[in-house]
Amino acid sequence: MSPDDLQKLVTCHMPFGRYEGRLLADLPGHYLTWFARVGFPAGETGRLLALMHEIDHNGLNALLDPLRAGRQNDDDRATRPANSIARRPHSL
Repeated sequence: MSPDDLQKLVTCHMPFGRYEGRLLADLPGHYLTWFARVGFPAGETGRLLALMHEIDHNGLNALLDPLRAGRQNDDDRATRPANSIARRPHSL
């Protein structure tokens, strides 16, 4: 596992199946457990699903929250017009 793998969990979407299009980090635990039982697919998707299963099974989902927050801030910057200025409240 590399640190980039954790980032991928909050940016990559499930490419197939019942939860196609959902972020890997948002897949329900029962779905991840099903994969653990029948076998994870080959390749990077399977490796990431196995990682997400371990995180979910051990109750460590909160580890992904800072990465989600960082991603949301990046999304906000991407949707803000280039010439807009972020304003901060004035303190007196």
